[in-house]
Amino acid sequence: MPDHVHLLIRPRRDQYSISEILQAIKQPVAVKAITWLRKNNPQGLRLLETDQAHRQYRFWRKGGGYDRNITRTDSLTEVVRYIHANPLRKGLAETPEQWYYSSAAEWSGLREGPLRIDKDDWPVFV
Repeated sequence: MPDHVHLLIRPRRDQYSISEILQAIKQPVAVKAITWLRKNNPQGLRLLETDQAHRQYRFWRKGGGYDRNITRTDSLTEVVRYIHANPLRKGLAETPEQWYYSSAAEWSGLREGPLRIDKDDWPVFV
């Protein structure tokens, strides 16, 4: 989505730190985005400025987002369908599969998406 991201992850280890996983995802994305903005869109970069001496820019919103544990297959299916329909609700696509950054086309078998899905680790969605 242009203004937010949905990400479903399944840690492969029994013991893990969700904070470390999120940091490993969010930090390099923020660095790349700020570097790109600095080079290609300095005006846009100004929108990320903070008043903090130790952090000139903030790419991600404060807080942890809307994190939750999903333990049932029917709940997971519901969340995936909600995420796939998000571009439709925002008027960005007419079908979930049209939105390039969605996993809907890959789940439907139409094309591979920009991010790999470990389908063997997930229940089959109908």
